[in-house]
Amino acid sequence: MKTNTINKKEIEKFSRIAEEWWDPEGKFKPLHNFNPVRISYLKANITKNLNFKKKDKTLSGIKILDIGCGGGLLSEPMSRLGAEVFGMDASERNIEVAKIHAKKNGLKIKYLCSSPENFKTHIKFDVILNMEIIEHVEDVDFFLKSCSRLLKKNGIMFVATLNKTLKSYLFAIIGAEYILKWLPIGTHEWEKFVKPKDLIRINKKYNLTLDDLKGVKFNLIKNNWELSTDKSVNYIAKFIKI
Repeated sequence: MKTNTINKKEIEKFSRIAEEWWDPEGKFKPLHNFNPVRISYLKANITKNLNFKKKDKTLSGIKILDIGCGGGLLSEPMSRLGAEVFGMDASERNIEVAKIHAKKNGLKIKYLCSSPENFKTHIKFDVILNMEIIEHVEDVDFFLKSCSRLLKKNGIMFVATLNKTLKSYLFAIIGAEYILKWLPIGTHEWEKFVKPKDLIRINKKYNLTLDDLKGVKFNLIKNNWELSTDKSVNYIAKFIKI
């Protein structure tokens, strides 16, 4: 039986470049560019499901667990929107960078170095974020099972990841890593990419039902990322725990 989802090779890879998390022109530039569309999507869907009675549309009173938070690129905007945020990452270096940056900005985010299966807590979260993380874990099935355990009934889990298609290999690895140099070579392994149908099937076992599925693509003309019907490379899915 699996007891750990941490892939040490992946953790070491991101720990080595942890200092660059908050450099918008550094190795995490793609995530900085991703953030506007991710934040907009998350806020709209969280307020739609959990915050509908609040006129101010803030996320106050919402407990969010950001898994694979890295240096805090999503944890911080979620905190600024009023949510109570817990940021989790298996890399001690990432958590150290995240804590320092949050302190500098006066944000009260609870950061912890852990993984969902090792997180011993009585807290049940309203929202769990798994953004660009499942393609880096050791066992996707066990990882998602562990996430479901931490989510409240009727809570939301968001998963953003890469589809396992020929197009994703050409665009996300050959294009983004080797040609455009958007990412360091070796950032992704195509074998770890997950098809939406497989993600939906696994989550269904753990009482997580699909509520929304969108593609995310780069618009070369506007030079930004946007939601799309094309899910062949990047996609974001929203699940509700039943």
